[in-house]
Amino acid sequence: MQIHELEPGFAIADAITPADLEEVARRGFRAVICNRRPGAAEDHPDDRALSERAAELGLEWRCIPVTPGEYGDTDIAAFGRALDELPTPILAFCRTGRRAVHLWAHARSQGATCDIPALLAAARAAGHDLEERRPLLEAAAGQN
Repeated sequence: MQIHELEPGFAIADAITPADLEEVARRGFRAVICNRRPGAAEDHPDDRALSERAAELGLEWRCIPVTPGEYGDTDIAAFGRALDELPTPILAFCRTGRRAVHLWAHARSQGATCDIPALLAAARAAGHDLEERRPLLEAAAGQN
């Protein structure tokens, strides 16, 4: 499990297992967002074992399953609500972290004072190049 902080109170990770959640809790995270779709891979038949282990450890759990590259306004809005509603720090994950970073960037780009270059730099530092999404992020930021 590789964890990368994108902003204070929010980080992303690649695929996690129920056993990884103990370390997540030990590191001080208070909530977890799962962006994996049930059955998308052999190692993720569904999120039941993860959500049950999270509850045992006192972690709040939110599942916003999306297919890689196929998320729309509803998914972005759900992710934004999770960022607003869940206790921090929050850890979001998918298989590689890419869906989590995309959803974070799109949700944050809709904020009143979004700094698109800072979003792109944070994603790049975490190993994800979102440059191809810059026009979409800038358009969302311009709608505010």
